[in-house]
Amino acid sequence: MSLNKVMLIGNVGRDPEVRYLEGNNPGTQGRKVATFTLATSERFRDRSGETRENTEWHNIVAWGQPADVCERFVRKGTQLYIEGRLRTRKYTDRNGQEKYTTEINVDTLQLLGRRDGDAAGYPADQQGGGYSQQAGYQRQGGYQQSAQPQQPVYQQPAPQPVPAAPAAPAVDEGPTDDLPF
Repeated sequence: MSLNKVMLIGNVGRDPEVRYLEGNNPGTQGRKVATFTLATSERFRDRSGETRENTEWHNIVAWGQPADVCERFVRKGTQLYIEGRLRTRKYTDRNGQEKYTTEINVDTLQLLGRRDGDAAGYPADQQGGGYSQQAGYQRQGGYQQSAQPQQPVYQQPAPQPVPAAPAAPAVDEGPTDDLPF
């Protein structure tokens, strides 16, 4: 068994480049693909106590509906939550040298950020929206987990009150024992 899953929250480094691959039939558009970079940063203190920041840049590739969301709403600086898979591919550069690049293929894309209309240039009614391969385009506020089917939650039923036994008639049994407790 193996697992290839990446989860990132970061800021878009440049406006997405959206292209259409050639369709199978003449005169038709093919699949839409959007590519862009995403920066993730971590802050830490070094040995001398100085605060340092380390930024990693990730190459992101979105196909189909996620690419459509990128085209419509994602701009440089937009904060995104992305789930995807790592892919390494080989290509030949302009000088004829073979090179490798590692990309993240998007499965789930969610817009994060403020709820007012000026954040990242997308309309107020689309703030926090996202796309998940499982659920299609959806409006969500802030960070939320992907829209995967939820496991049923078992809740133990509330305890039912036990009916009280009928009270026994009081019987006088004489003097009680004198116990020290």
